Amino acid sequence: MAAPMDHLSTVKHVILVLSGKGGVGKSTVAAQLALGLKQAGKKVGLLDIDLCGPSVPKMFGLDGQDVHQCPEGWLPVYVDKEQRLGVMSIGFLIESRDDAVVWRGPKKNAMIKQFLSDVVWKDVDYLIIDTPPGTSDEHITVVEGLKAYCPDGAILVTTPQGVSIGDVRRELTFCRKTGVPILGIVENMSGFACPCCGEVTNIFSKGGGEALAKQAHVPFLGCIPLDPNLAASLEEGKNFLEHYSSSPTFTALNHVIKRLMQVDRDF
Repeated sequence: MAAPMDHLSTVKHVILVLSGKGGVGKSTVAAQLALGLKQAGKKVGLLDIDLCGPSVPKMFGLDGQDVHQCPEGWLPVYVDKEQRLGVMSIGFLIESRDDAVVWRGPKKNAMIKQFLSDVVWKDVDYLIIDTPPGTSDEHITVVEGLKAYCPDGAILVTTPQGVSIGDVRRELTFCRKTGVPILGIVENMSGFACPCCGEVTNIFSKGGGEALAKQAHVPFLGCIPLDPNLAASLEEGKNFLEHYSSSPTFTALNHVIKRLMQVDRDF
């Protein structure tokens, strides 16, 4: 019997995207990072392990796509014909996107282990892993499964409000206890970018993510303002970064991606 193939060994950079709570735009940030890295000429994989809330397939217009198997394992679903951005999600394995994944911890953990071992990524430069909110069994399973591959680290996503910042503090503690390097904090929904004039207005507070980064002595990767065009692009499965280059949100995302690539070069 042939030994199982080690698909993660060919991945150059592995990055976790974490959030202390739901609703902060973690999956949105993960998707935009994957698209931005692809536009920068990188080959990218996006692994969605939010088993109970798999939103990534819809964000890429991939609802209804099937996962195919090859002799080496599962092939990701590719966003582009050139196969430079591949996506894997439980959303491809359930019959309907309305179906609930009602699983206890052991079954979730087994599914995550299978995602980590069986997906054929084919020498990607960056593997972005979109995790569920919190610090639960799923996160421990991912960290343990990646330990042998020395992942680059985690990006923590927060919104400016104090309740979100408090949850990110706990996420920082989780990373330090489990030995996951912290690549930096992103403050999402940091102001509202008017799609007409481009002016950014602070409808929530601002600066909480940057202040926390300074307090915790970790990099601050940047602020990303809300843009209705980004929300519409995600609903329609379109690439925001290709269509709205004049948006302040595009500029902010581009800045985060460049900072991320610089952080990786520093390792």
